[in-house]
Parts: sequence; C-alpha cells; structure tokens
Amino acid sequence: MSNVVTPSEFQQSKIKKSVTVSQQVAEFVEGFALTNVPKEIINLAKLHVLDSFGIALASSTKDYGHKAASAGLGLGGEGDFPVVGLAHRLPLRDAVMVNGVLVHGLDFDDTHTTGVIHISGSTVPTAFILAMANAKTGYEALEAYLIGVETGSRLAKAAAGGIHANGFHTTGIIGAYGCAMVAGKLCDLTVSQLTHAQGLVASFGGPTRAYHANGAWAKRMHTGIAAVNGINAAMWARHGFTGPETIYEYEQGLYGCYAHGQEIDLGVVTKGLGNEWELSNVAYKPYPACHWLHAFIETGIKLRKEHKLKPDQIESIIVLAHPNQTAVCVPEASKRRPQSSYQAQFSVHYATAAAICRGQFTLAEIEPDAFGDPEILSLCDKIHYNTTTDTLYPDYFSGTVVVRTKDGRELKHSQKHNLGTDEHPISEEQVLDKFMKNATSAVSTSRAEEIRSIILSIEEQADLDEFDAVISSS
Repeated sequence: MSNVVTPSEFQQSKIKKSVTVSQQVAEFVEGFALTNVPKEIINLAKLHVLDSFGIALASSTKDYGHKAASAGLGLGGEGDFPVVGLAHRLPLRDAVMVNGVLVHGLDFDDTHTTGVIHISGSTVPTAFILAMANAKTGYEALEAYLIGVETGSRLAKAAAGGIHANGFHTTGIIGAYGCAMVAGKLCDLTVSQLTHAQGLVASFGGPTRAYHANGAWAKRMHTGIAAVNGINAAMWARHGFTGPETIYEYEQGLYGCYAHGQEIDLGVVTKGLGNEWELSNVAYKPYPACHWLHAFIETGIKLRKEHKLKPDQIESIIVLAHPNQTAVCVPEASKRRPQSSYQAQFSVHYATAAAICRGQFTLAEIEPDAFGDPEILSLCDKIHYNTTTDTLYPDYFSGTVVVRTKDGRELKHSQKHNLGTDEHPISEEQVLDKFMKNATSAVSTSRAEEIRSIILSIEEQADLDEFDAVISSS
C-alpha cells in the first residue's frame, strides 16, 4: 500500500502536534459550523437532501420497502421515529436502517464519483433521524449532513475505487465513518471521542459486492448498515470506549485491509476541509441504474435520436468500459437476460439496449414488462463488451458505444462525463422535477409540494416536528 501524503494548509497547522488523520478529522468536525459554509453549498446540500427523500418516498411503494419496514418491526417493535412514506414508527437504529434502505433502494441516489460511494444514502437518514432524537433544529440536521458528506467523501476518495476493486462495497464500509461523524456532531462528542469513534467503526466490519452474483436485494441494505455502524461507534465512544487512533495509517487498518494493494492518497482526507467542498463532486443520478451505466444510457438515447436509429437496423454493438467497471458487463449471458429489476439496473447490455429501443431510461424501464420486452432482449443478444483505459474513471464514469448497422454504417459515441456531474450537470429544475416524479408515486401532489417546501427551508426550521409529520404516512 502506498501512502502519498501531500500536506494541505489544514494538515500543516497540525504537523507540529504529530496528530493522526482521524484526530484532524475530529477537530474539523468539532469546530464545524454552517455559518462558515457558502450559500451556494448550503443550497446544494438542500437539493441533495430533497433528492434523497424523493427516492425514499418512491421506494416506500415497493415490495422491498415494505419488507424492510417489516424486518425493522420484527427486530424492535414500534418506536418513536418515522419511516419515510409509511405509517410505521421504529426505534432509533431500526428507523435509520430502514430509511437508509429506502433512500438507496432504487439505486437512484447520488454518488461521489471518485470515491465511488453513495454518500447521501447513509448520511441523510443518520442526520435527520438523530437530529429528531436529540431535539436538534433543521439547521443542525443540515450541518451534520454536510459533515458526513465532507468527511465520508474524502475518506472514499483516498482509495479512488480501490475498495471496490478488492470486492468490497465502498458505500457500506466508508459510509459508516462519515455517519460516525454525523452522529458525533449531533451528540456533542469531544475531539477525543470523535477520534475514538472513527477507530471503532472498523470493528463493525463492512459489506462485500457479492450481490452481483444474482442481483440480490442485499446491496439495498448497505447504506442502512453504514448508518447504524456509524451511530454504534459514536455511542460507544461517547461512553468511553476507545478505538485505534491510527485507523487510516495503520497497516491493518481501514485501507490496509479493504484496499490492500491499491494506491492510497491519505492527503486528500484533510485537504481543503472547510474551504473546498466535496459536495460539489457528488453527482445526481438522472437514471435509476448503477452509475457506471449512465454514460451508456445517455449514449444509447443520443444515437437513437441523432441517427433515427431503430433496433431492427442494428447488426452489432460494442460497449467499451473501464476494467474496474466490468461487474456490470459479466457474465454476459446473465447480463443479457436480467431476471429482476435489480439485475436490469446492473447490466450494461440491458441498459444500452433499453435506451436505444425506448429512447429513455426511467423507472418504467426496470419493471418486468421492460426487462422481458422481446425487442430489448433481441438487441441485448447483439451487444458485446470490451475494456478500455481511455476513460476518465474514477473521476467520471465514462462509456463508449459502437453500433454497426446492417447497411454498413458505424455509429460511435464516447460520453466522457456522465450526466449529473459538475462537468455535465443537470439543472436545479431537473432535480426538482425528479423529486416531484418520485414523491408523487407515493403521496399526493400537495403533500409532495409541502415536503419540498420544508426541506428547501430546512435550516429555518426551529424543530423537525413538521418535517416528521409530512414525510410519514398518516
């Protein structure tokens, strides 16, 4: 493992004290205040929170959402905290777990691209449920959310996809460290306790990417697992339990175990803390599918539109992906015949074919009538993948599609920046539209508008009682 450390101004101020990375993170968290955050970042944070709750509402209508809530009830019975879109109220950790499943359930939630982590999926439920539990304001909930994003994203960015490359799910592992800092801020932990909390997170373990084997539901749990693990670590630290202070530097610590053999840049963890905002590098998802597929989906839609391309005109298709993205490409036989919506969301063959056949990729394209559509499946059979290093991965999830038509044409498009990133952004209006479409699949338009209004003014809410009431089903 190579630790390439480039001291930032924040680090340089700490060098004389010989503090560890976790201690530097703890000092940042303890001193963090929303008053020092630029207005544009605060507004961006509210949009990401809104996006997350819209997805959670849509998930509340799905079978997995009901089963997650049922599992929560089976574990702890009724409690005091809401489950988005449902009538159930659960104990603290069960509520955080289930809401994490709902935010991530449709695989429609945001991603910090370089870190390859669904950062809001765990930090949003942790921040808002714990803020309720500790009688905090909307201002404090938003403050804690930003802390989770800024710390968790940097910790993931240090490995730049290396944890994924080793077969682990970055979201379920690194997310817990950000959530420990969210919980620590809301529970008023000291610098020492925040430091120990980070060390304790590692003892709770983390999820693998075995869900790719059959499209199982397990991945949906990982944001909730991260949130609960972070809360557990913070609470144990609050009560005096100690953890290793060199969890990031130690050979058998976080990176030494989960990113063994990968290049690690610990310098990015503290670089720019409080001055440069990683939230700006968190990409929205315009399509409900694995973020690695978005460039292929957008390309399929473009090729169809620009060339008036029809499926029956196509002889063959080659898709080119980075070697670290092949989990969405193999085994090709099963990728060409997804047996569930989740398998459809993780198949480059299906996503590309659906985009070309239908000119879109929406929630409708992950329903059974779509992944069983004979026209789409026929086109899937004509798609093959190959690898390329001519991409911007992991900073952006690039993709290239080469179509050969029956009349001898070659149609090629390379999408370097996936839609929803800083280099290829979607507008605020598109984010709001996405929220309304997701939310109104579960609640009335008037209720969705009320939720939108409260979240977009969340820093002005003296408490979260009204917020609680509108996100719950009554």
